[in-house]
Amino acid sequence: MRPINHNLAVTFPPPVMEARRWIDGRDFPAERPLINLSQAAPVAPPPEPLARAMAEALIHDAASHLYGPVLGLPALREELAQQWSAGYGGAIAPAQVAITAGCNQAFCAAMATIAGPGDGVILPLPYYFNHKMWLDMAGVETQALPTGDDLLPDPERADALITPRTRAIVLVSPNNPAGVSYPPALIRAFFELARTHGLALIVDETYRDYLDSADAPHDLFADPAWDDTLIHLYSFSKAYRLTGHRVGALMASEARLAEVEKFLDTVAICPPQVGQIGALWGMRHLGDWLAGERAEILARRDAMVAGFQRLPSWQLLGCGAYFAYTRHPYDAPSDEVARDLVDSAHILTLPGTMFGPRKAEGGDGQAEATLRIAFANADVAGLAEVCDRLGAVSP
Repeated sequence: MRPINHNLAVTFPPPVMEARRWIDGRDFPAERPLINLSQAAPVAPPPEPLARAMAEALIHDAASHLYGPVLGLPALREELAQQWSAGYGGAIAPAQVAITAGCNQAFCAAMATIAGPGDGVILPLPYYFNHKMWLDMAGVETQALPTGDDLLPDPERADALITPRTRAIVLVSPNNPAGVSYPPALIRAFFELARTHGLALIVDETYRDYLDSADAPHDLFADPAWDDTLIHLYSFSKAYRLTGHRVGALMASEARLAEVEKFLDTVAICPPQVGQIGALWGMRHLGDWLAGERAEILARRDAMVAGFQRLPSWQLLGCGAYFAYTRHPYDAPSDEVARDLVDSAHILTLPGTMFGPRKAEGGDGQAEATLRIAFANADVAGLAEVCDRLGAVSP
């Protein structure tokens, strides 16, 4: 084989694709079908009015077939700036907003402006695996920040990790995979820590639409100089069921977005036009519908909490947004447990070893002891069945 970039070669395979291989070619009985709780993405199509708006744009708007602005449609950037300014009690200008081909691309673009080979970035554990994959591919060291049973990162422990090579701290709230939401005061503490050390603070709020409070998730945008430190990420995929249309957002200083534009122009040229049209239509017309979606996800979260109360040998560490993060009761590492649950319970989950280092890699054992359950695509009755199956095979 011809040479392969070393950084790419040592990056682990995409976890969701790896888990799908566990069930490739498998048949499950109709009376006990597979319950797939591995991927954090809606499987239902977008609401029909939104889909119709996208279809009409394809038919009647010739510009929808052309390259658009590299940083996204001006109308969508303006709508995001207006709604986020109102929702967070701050001041965000359209020129501080970029639209990307999904939130993963927003992260990669932002990180490309921050860190290169030999630099370091702090990721709290458990981390979102695609964040770790990008750092590995870019030759950037992941400075892992351990968390306890509450799964909340500690700013003092983060401070102790900072070295002259550290360039940024990354927070995901509500968290993927842990399901916990970081309190506003904690996010503020990390903002002040990053500012003190001259670091960037990336806050990924892909799941902000499923918080259990109507209050702003934090007050960082109220700081007149928020963009000297904060980089905010968002995804339209979950809120409006646009996963296949790839629409995300990045908010940062105009100077940083000038650098982001270079990255985006070379990897995608522009975000998909029709997805942006759908996202804009959704923001303008689907507020009540989205509130209903939030209520349903919160009901499913409550069903998970109630179900695990019937599983005394399991410990639910975090539960919120799309995720439950649990300590399993088996005397085996989580990757073995996850595979075994496909056979014994016909349930597909992701092991904690996909979200953090094993003990042999310097981890504290959390990765081997935990599983992520992405519950958003199972209804309340289905989640009760999940807990029944787990109870039936628990030691």
